[in-house]
Amino acid sequence: MEVALGLVALTVAVCVIAAACDRFGWPTPLVLVTAGAVVSFLPLVPAVELEPELVLNGLLPPLLYATTARTSLFDFRRNKLATVLMSVVLVVFTTLAVGWTASLLLPGVALAACMALGAVVAPPDAVAAAALGRRLGLPRRVATLLEEESLVNDATALITLSVAVAALTSTPSPLAIGGEFVLAVVGAVLVGAVVSVVLIAVRKHIRNPVLDTVLSFVAPYLAFVPAEAVHVSGVLAVVVTGLAMAHYSPAVQTAASRLAEATNWRTIAFLLENAVFLLIGLQLPRLVADAADSDLSGFRIVAVCAAVLAATIASRFLFVGGVAGVLRVLPLRSGRHLAWPPGVVVLVSWAGMRGVVTLAAAQLLPEDVPQRPVLLLAAFAVVVGTLLVQGSTLPWVVRRVGMPAPDPAEDALQAAALGDAASAAGLRRLAEVVDGDEPEHTVKMLKARSVSRSHAGWERLGRPLSDRMTPSARYSDLRLQMLAAERDVVVRARDTGTAEPEVLQSAMTAIDFEEALLDRVEELDALEEDRGLAPRTSGEAACAHLRTAPAAAAPGGPVPDSCPDCVREGSEWVHLRTCLACGYTACCDSSPLRHSRRHHAQTAHPVIVSAEPGEAWRWCWVDEMLG
Repeated sequence: MEVALGLVALTVAVCVIAAACDRFGWPTPLVLVTAGAVVSFLPLVPAVELEPELVLNGLLPPLLYATTARTSLFDFRRNKLATVLMSVVLVVFTTLAVGWTASLLLPGVALAACMALGAVVAPPDAVAAAALGRRLGLPRRVATLLEEESLVNDATALITLSVAVAALTSTPSPLAIGGEFVLAVVGAVLVGAVVSVVLIAVRKHIRNPVLDTVLSFVAPYLAFVPAEAVHVSGVLAVVVTGLAMAHYSPAVQTAASRLAEATNWRTIAFLLENAVFLLIGLQLPRLVADAADSDLSGFRIVAVCAAVLAATIASRFLFVGGVAGVLRVLPLRSGRHLAWPPGVVVLVSWAGMRGVVTLAAAQLLPEDVPQRPVLLLAAFAVVVGTLLVQGSTLPWVVRRVGMPAPDPAEDALQAAALGDAASAAGLRRLAEVVDGDEPEHTVKMLKARSVSRSHAGWERLGRPLSDRMTPSARYSDLRLQMLAAERDVVVRARDTGTAEPEVLQSAMTAIDFEEALLDRVEELDALEEDRGLAPRTSGEAACAHLRTAPAAAAPGGPVPDSCPDCVREGSEWVHLRTCLACGYTACCDSSPLRHSRRHHAQTAHPVIVSAEPGEAWRWCWVDEMLG
């Protein structure tokens, strides 16, 4: 009963604190750690001890697997040099720097034990990086680097820790250390690849969303357990499996399975990510009590904790800055391409928060290591210190650096162009597969649905429509009201017992599924006056019409705020487009009469530019390409 009550209390606390953080915009990891530390000193709260086996074998695999679902295998391959530098070389560098610092302040402790402490605090936490990155809106390049680094560096740190612990009783040669590392990495990749191939082959034959989701729940353990059994990195095997499963998911999973899996994993990740931060704070009383029994003075203990924290932060700055400088002066073209701007260097250096893996790994230090409680408290100080010092100041650093956060308007523009291309491909496939025997109204419905979904993406752009809704938004609003009425009928049938439970469940599922699939068209915040929304497309990728067309309409004329043809014909328009060949301004495809498209059909002028305030994107009618 006590365990059940504890789990309920933990879950309720996580939900309440996370909801409050969402409501007031507070950084959730920092608040949870602080709340855990404060609550841990209350008299009725029992002492909580994180077992390393529970964290490393129970919590870490699903946490890493959930993070891989948000990671692109393409980005992982593209950033492979940066990932290796940050997740392997930086871990070793931090281990040496922190270990050397700790050995200076703890002369009675073996150097290998100090190096073990360095390995423990070396890896930033994947959960902290992802959580704070999403909360603060870090630039995508920075957030991607942090997440990819923290997926692999746990494996490096645990391997380094095992070498340091082994060095307490023996003296391994550099060749043996290198061989162990290579074996752990290569073996983990092979195990992850084999498990991925088997799971993907099995998943091809599963069409039940429940069974498919259960398969994803056991996937991280199916990779972790065999890898650990053959003494290779289970962490890296989980990452390989997760990346492969996510990459091949569109080809082997049904849509219902992907939706179900995503929803369930979001729930699991939410509970685990936030629970571990609360548990970190709850460790404080036990660690302080154990360190107080040491023969060291309180001042020396505080000095050790502060020095280890400072060395951890400083080593990251030195390494990232040094790597950026080397890449900047390399004569190779690839070196110059990979060089990080100063803003990226600052943010990546400062966003090195540690988490629960550090605390769990610290418990792996042998019991007979001198000053072990002080080493554990130092590891805790690094976790809490990086979360409080770096995490609390990271929003200010982001603002001072001035790098742009992900722009919803740019995302919406890219999504609209991608949706348009997907819709065109669907319409082409429809033309290929119809044989003329289909009912005409069925084909029209299919075409209309595809076109309307494409138009919904473009309708998110443009000036806010204060006096009317876009067609897609109006459709969603009206359809939602219709579905609400339909649901009321089903609920009344349930309450009066006029239908069987299976019939009621089927009817309710159909209504809920359609509601979930409705296009949600939300207006975007207006852009600043001194910038224009334009795609980040290189000139080489654009078509010939976009390369030769002007970048914008000829200056000097008034900014159009209406479609003259719609005004003349008594129709309405949604958004406006301007022809770059003749300056003709007309309404978009979401408008009833589509005068801009009609103008292209009559004149063959290929390129238009958005006439909406704050937008500078262009569209080629001929090649159906954004530029």
